[in-house]
Amino acid sequence: MTTAPPLPRTTEAGGAPADRAISPHYGARSLVSKLVVHLCVIVGVLLSIFPFYWLVVMSTSTTAEIFGYPPKLTFGNSFIENVRNVVQSVDLLQALGNTIIVSAACAVLVMFFDSLAAFAFAKFDFPGKNVLFILLIATMLVPGSLSLVPSFILMSEIGWVGTLQALIVPGAANAFGIFLLRQMAAATIPDELVESARIDGAGFFTTYWRVAVPLLRGGLAFLGIFTFIGAWNDYVWPLIVLVNPERQTLQTALQNLNSLYLTDYGMVMAGALISVVPLIGVFIIGARHFIANIAAGAIKG
Repeated sequence: MTTAPPLPRTTEAGGAPADRAISPHYGARSLVSKLVVHLCVIVGVLLSIFPFYWLVVMSTSTTAEIFGYPPKLTFGNSFIENVRNVVQSVDLLQALGNTIIVSAACAVLVMFFDSLAAFAFAKFDFPGKNVLFILLIATMLVPGSLSLVPSFILMSEIGWVGTLQALIVPGAANAFGIFLLRQMAAATIPDELVESARIDGAGFFTTYWRVAVPLLRGGLAFLGIFTFIGAWNDYVWPLIVLVNPERQTLQTALQNLNSLYLTDYGMVMAGALISVVPLIGVFIIGARHFIANIAAGAIKG
């Protein structure tokens, strides 16, 4: 007498056994883990947003309200007055225009020169390539403060002290951007595509513009945002080299709001808020392109 073979255990579409899927303990653990993850995300978001919220609260308050106890966490009624004091204390529009020129020029130049060098390092062979790349990476180990005095002497020799060129030209390329885009180019640009372009008669710049740039748009968007924000927030080098008050950037102009004996912190916070708002817009626009290009690359891959 033969016995019937045991029936196979049924599984769900995801491959998990049915008895495990319907287990109340398993469902409870899964629900708890999801709640913990969401709670951690919410706490992280709140901690990230709170400094900006506190900046907005202080920009709408007076100095007495800022230092009051317990701290006031609601908006005040002094925002218009604080902004008016900022405009009266510094040439805000001129400083804002100078900062936009410097930041935009640095971002565009860095994206161009860094991507050009990264494409050459990643897809072409030339004498001394590895040595030059190692030396380039080594420059990232040098603190930026060590170059302040030599850079100022150089700017003085060529007559650029007090001009915006002294901020734009030294920031036209950097080792970090070349390294970042070089790694991305090596991973995302097929050698066959570069060779096909070469066979079709395309030169270096044509191949760079028609092959490399479209495939590096995600990295270029990130590098552009990173460079723009860095140039916008730069304080030490503009403070040293911009001796002409008419060429001050926003950060150096806002430091004039601090008084030796008495500081209106509501006015200072209003100025800080004005300097932050454009960065948020740049980040939102740039991050949209960055995420879109990353998603498109993932779909193509």
